[in-house]
Amino acid sequence: MVATLRKVLLICLAFAFIFVVIAILSLSLGTADIGLMKILFGIFEALSGSPCGWNDTEKVIILHIRLPRIILAGIVGASLSVAGVVFQALFRNPLADPYILGISSGSAVGAILAILLGAGLSFLSIPAASFSGALVTIILVLSIARSRYGSHPNTLLLSGVIVGAFFSAVIMFLVSITQDERVHTILFWLMGDLSLSRYSEIIVITPFVIIGFFIIYLYAHPLNLIATGEDTALQLGVEVGKVKRLLLITASLITGVVVSVSGVIGFVGLIVPHMMRMIFGSDHRILLPASGLFGLSFLVIADTIARTIIAPIELPVGVVTAIFGAPFFIYLLRKKGLGS
Repeated sequence: MVATLRKVLLICLAFAFIFVVIAILSLSLGTADIGLMKILFGIFEALSGSPCGWNDTEKVIILHIRLPRIILAGIVGASLSVAGVVFQALFRNPLADPYILGISSGSAVGAILAILLGAGLSFLSIPAASFSGALVTIILVLSIARSRYGSHPNTLLLSGVIVGAFFSAVIMFLVSITQDERVHTILFWLMGDLSLSRYSEIIVITPFVIIGFFIIYLYAHPLNLIATGEDTALQLGVEVGKVKRLLLITASLITGVVVSVSGVIGFVGLIVPHMMRMIFGSDHRILLPASGLFGLSFLVIADTIARTIIAPIELPVGVVTAIFGAPFFIYLLRKKGLGS
């Protein structure tokens, strides 16, 4: 599909509409019985300036429990999806995503250290620590994979798996030596937890995510060239080293800040980019916004399933994404072949 401004705008509008529909459906689903029509009438009354027909309990459930959770799920899903697009392009490996490369685990180590050391008193300390963990992870992965002949895409992937396993062991060690009530919260959070979503968290992470998306999209065309081969990109005037460093840092930033509030949610950055690539092709001028906007809806759907499928018990959303993602990873592994 040839990327034009009109096509990009139409795709963005279509996916934005899909997200609004899914968000409204998600608002109506949960342990408390609030029907879809009541949600729709309440929204219509609020938009028209009339008093909303929801009672006080319904307002609390809708506006302070479900709505921030939906917004946060959307932001996290979009961020992980865009990061997955970037890593797959830069590493030229269809199996790359923040979870498989170990970046999510590294971010989680940073966030957990900040929590255990009491850094939660500072508003930005946990996202900053999480970003630092992501950055350290990507540096480790690149350092381990580097050889005198350069970094092969498959070597980068395997290095990420090794580093991710190491950080998972560090996480288990930190949890094991923690002797207070935070252990249960951390364990649940590690599997991807959006149950404690707050507007304050959304306000903190949104500027980082928006700036990160903007920077990444500015380099959509260079990403197209790098994805075809670094030598070709160099010949066409792309400063490959500079672009790769900038995009790796930016993708790590948005991964780190969302992991700091959502925990480790796997496979979103693997599934969504591939679905969008199958529909729209590999032009990053379309693929990036399509993946980001579909990622909004994807994680909202996954989180809605997580909190309703065995209600009143809630599953961590990471469990749901793993149930879908693990078979998808095996499919890609068999289709593409690790050594191809």
